[in-house]
Amino acid sequence: MSTDQNAMNELHWLIDMVQTIEVGLVVLDRNYNIQLWNGFMENHSGVSPNGIKGKNLFDTFSDLPKEWLTQKMESVFLLKNRSFISWEQRPYVFEFKNYRPITGRADHMYQNITLLPLASLTGNITHISIIIYDVTDVAINKLQLKSANEQLEKLSQTDSLTQLFNRRHWQACFEKEYERYARYGESGSMIMIDIDNFKQINDKYGHPAGDKVIQSIAHILKQSLRETDFAGRYGGEEFAVVLTNTNADESKYFTERLRKKVETSQVVYKNQIIKVTISIGVNALSEQTKNSASWLAGADKALYQSKENGRNQTSVFKEES
Repeated sequence: MSTDQNAMNELHWLIDMVQTIEVGLVVLDRNYNIQLWNGFMENHSGVSPNGIKGKNLFDTFSDLPKEWLTQKMESVFLLKNRSFISWEQRPYVFEFKNYRPITGRADHMYQNITLLPLASLTGNITHISIIIYDVTDVAINKLQLKSANEQLEKLSQTDSLTQLFNRRHWQACFEKEYERYARYGESGSMIMIDIDNFKQINDKYGHPAGDKVIQSIAHILKQSLRETDFAGRYGGEEFAVVLTNTNADESKYFTERLRKKVETSQVVYKNQIIKVTISIGVNALSEQTKNSASWLAGADKALYQSKENGRNQTSVFKEES
């Protein structure tokens, strides 16, 4: 076989591979006119190589992120280095549908992209190659794992009955809030809440009714908080709240509104109406607050004072002089 025949065969094999490989290949000239469009691109775009050759990429695909992609490609032309775009940076560049059997529920094909500079015989970068890898299976698996981990993390931080923070997670947030105060000196208030005579509710109506009361108070509490505040179920019928950037007067205004909301609400359980009240203790951060434990202890003492004074009221902790 002659040398020319061998060269022709090699060229034929190369063209065949480019057209059939399971990777998208596009070659553009310096003006982003399409010079090569392989079978993968034809199969997923529905546009044949013969129909698109010589046409401008952005005129043909108006939904491409033109400004962003042009910036990337200009960088490749200028620096003469390849560039890589991960699906995590941008899920796709060409919006192709996903037909993979395992991840068929994905709306589109996730893509990794390589931008490759192509030099002429004189060494000048005259063209650029876009290589598109279908990484839908990897992306979906990773996204599903991430979602599962986020759900597990949320479950580990949440009290199942009230959907508030559980005590362990609330305590961690509380310690961080105190550190913020110690560093920046911003205001904040610690609130302890206890459902009055809860044992009597359980004894009279049963524990399922008691659970419903706890859920009702938690719901009212959650509806009353700002985005920056956080609440947790601290014990059986006890809740703990941190109000950020809030002094004692503002906190008492908040807790009185909350207390009245609970007082006027009612829980219906098996056609029985259950009325409840809450007692509240407030401790606002001050120069006398020595550490997070004393912040918490002050709120607990104020709560005890509310109970001692007849319940259904708010008390604000004051340091003894």
